[in-house]
Amino acid sequence: MAQSASLTRAEVAAMIDHTLLAPDATDAAVAAAIADAQALGVLAVCVSPSMLPVRASGLVVATVAGFPSGKHHSLVKGAEARLAIDQGASEVDMVIDIGAARAGDYAAVLADVVTVREAIGDRALLKVIIESAALSDEQIVQVCQVAERAGAEFVKTSTGFHPAGGATAHAVRVMAETVGGRLGIKASGGIRTAEAAAEMIAAGATRLGLSRSREVLEGFPARARVSEGDSGSASNT
Repeated sequence: MAQSASLTRAEVAAMIDHTLLAPDATDAAVAAAIADAQALGVLAVCVSPSMLPVRASGLVVATVAGFPSGKHHSLVKGAEARLAIDQGASEVDMVIDIGAARAGDYAAVLADVVTVREAIGDRALLKVIIESAALSDEQIVQVCQVAERAGAEFVKTSTGFHPAGGATAHAVRVMAETVGGRLGIKASGGIRTAEAAAEMIAAGATRLGLSRSREVLEGFPARARVSEGDSGSASNT
C-alpha cells in the first residue's frame, strides 16, 4: 500500500466518477448509486443517457455517447450528447470508432470527435474514450493528439466493456506523456482496489471511473499519514 499511503480518501474521492452503466440498470439502482456517490463525497456520477434526468445534488452529472461500441454514426453520437446536456448532464464521455483508429484512419476519428464537440459546444466537458487496450502505443498517441485537436478536455482509457481489457498504468503513462497536462486523463475499466487506483494516479490519471468506489476508497487513509519525526499523531482509518 506504499503508493496509496500518500493519498487521502478525500483526495481520491475528488477524482472519482462513480459509474453505473450496466445495461440492466433500473431507476432504483441509479438512485442508489447517486446516494452512494453523495455519501462517499466523490466528484461525479456517470449514468447511461437513457436514465437522465436525475437528481444528484452536490455531484457533477456525467453520461456517455456512442457507448460502448463506438460504432454509432457521428451525428447520432452528437444528437445523443446534446440531448443529454439538455437533460442535465454537464460531462459527456464519448466512444470513438475504435475500428477507424486501428485502421489508422485518424481523419475519421477527428471528424467523429469534432461532431460531438460541435453538438455540445461549450455547454459541457468532453471526454474521449479511446479503448486503449485495443490499440498499440502509437495508435494511443495518435488518437490522443486527435482528441486534443478536436477540442476535448479529457482522454479516457476504456469503456470497461471491451474484450481486450480495461485501464493499464502503461496506457495511462503513454496518454499522459502525449497530452502533457493539457488534457485530463481518466482511467476507467477494471479498477477495483486502492492499489490499482493509486497505480493509475501515479501514472498520470487525473480522474478515475469506478463502479466499486466504496471498496477502493476504503483502502486509502482518512487523513494524511505523518512520519515518525513529526509531532502529534494522525489516524489511518
